[in-house]
Amino acid sequence: MLKRKITSKLSEWKQREGKKSLIIEGARQVGKTFSIDDFAKRNYGIDNYIYINLEFNKTARSIFDGDIDGHKIFDSLSLLYRDKFIDNNRKLLFIDEIQSYPRAITALKALTIDNRLDVIASGSLLGVHYNHVSSFPVGYVERMEMNPLDFEEFLWSQKIKNKEIETLKQCYERGKQVPIVLHNEMMRLFREYVVIGGMPEIITIYNKSKDYNEVLSNQKRIIEDYRSDIAKYTIKKDKVRARECFESIPFQLGKDNKKFQYKNVSKGGRSSIYESSVQWLIDAGIVLKCNNLVVPKIPLNTYRRVDAYKLYLSDIGLLVSMLGSDAQTKILFGDLGISKGAIYENVVGNLLHQLGYDLYYFEKGSKLEIDFIIIKDSMVTGVEVKSADNTQAKSLKSFMENHGGEKAVKLSSKNLYYNQKENRIPLYMIMFL
Repeated sequence: MLKRKITSKLSEWKQREGKKSLIIEGARQVGKTFSIDDFAKRNYGIDNYIYINLEFNKTARSIFDGDIDGHKIFDSLSLLYRDKFIDNNRKLLFIDEIQSYPRAITALKALTIDNRLDVIASGSLLGVHYNHVSSFPVGYVERMEMNPLDFEEFLWSQKIKNKEIETLKQCYERGKQVPIVLHNEMMRLFREYVVIGGMPEIITIYNKSKDYNEVLSNQKRIIEDYRSDIAKYTIKKDKVRARECFESIPFQLGKDNKKFQYKNVSKGGRSSIYESSVQWLIDAGIVLKCNNLVVPKIPLNTYRRVDAYKLYLSDIGLLVSMLGSDAQTKILFGDLGISKGAIYENVVGNLLHQLGYDLYYFEKGSKLEIDFIIIKDSMVTGVEVKSADNTQAKSLKSFMENHGGEKAVKLSSKNLYYNQKENRIPLYMIMFL
């Protein structure tokens, strides 16, 4: 079983007094159902755990029909699941695929107010389906995002000991170089992570088979599932357009200018045609948006350009699978610069997002571009991703000297090196940012 960080977050939620109902959001197949189910059985016990799937259990939907009232819902549950209510122990209600019946999302307010059950809800494409909720329970729910496994979780899955991760962390915090054997091993594992990605099913398949061809074929199956979702859930005018946007992402990221451009989706493409399709992909959790900044100043959101952005696939392994087996091979053998650095820029975007950073970049003309701008330690920090061993970064220097940059981070395959204003850290150490 894969160890996930969300388990500790769920435990913290369980311990809170007066907690709200919890919605777990995330793209398809990131492991939401498995993680919640495992948490429920371990922390409440099977006798105090009620699981309903609103996509398949039509009877359970009737619980949320008529007047939405907490007492009525509780009484209906106690009738349907009598064996769970033979004592007064606190119960957990897990409503899975809640997007299948939007009234159940509205009912979370009543369940929070009633406060006789702990409630977790989850489902696929929730960001898309929120538009169909007549009254979203603002103020009565807590929302938590679940992503593919990050690199540290991947290390856990590969049986890397906490002692080794702690050694890396101490090197990061003290500015000391990582022992060369450990550094080389971590770079090898990072390249594996880039190829495999963070989808739990794919990592499990890899752990059992160690077969990259099997990894690739199953990644392609997930890509097909995404295409099916696009065809099934988008409105009529967006069915073809959203798929065209999705299919164009590897090409868009492989350009010198990685800005997402509608003209590269189709001839004559423009925002009025594709804007809603792009938003659907974002809401579905399939892609991440990285906005361009007019100026790199706090608060970053104030200075973002809504008409200029990059799009990254939300899982790096899926992006590599769209490039094919040759891309797999090149990465595993140390060629980090394929697609003009798009692969490593995408994985850094994924990992920054999983750390809780909003994604922004900054450019000035054709000669200065900073891959990511984040706020770290209250400072405007430029993050440059170097897929090759050459770690010179003229853009970072100009960013620091001429555009208000306060701190710079270079991510590359080289070992750690700090000076007064610039930190060069190995790509795998992004987990400590």
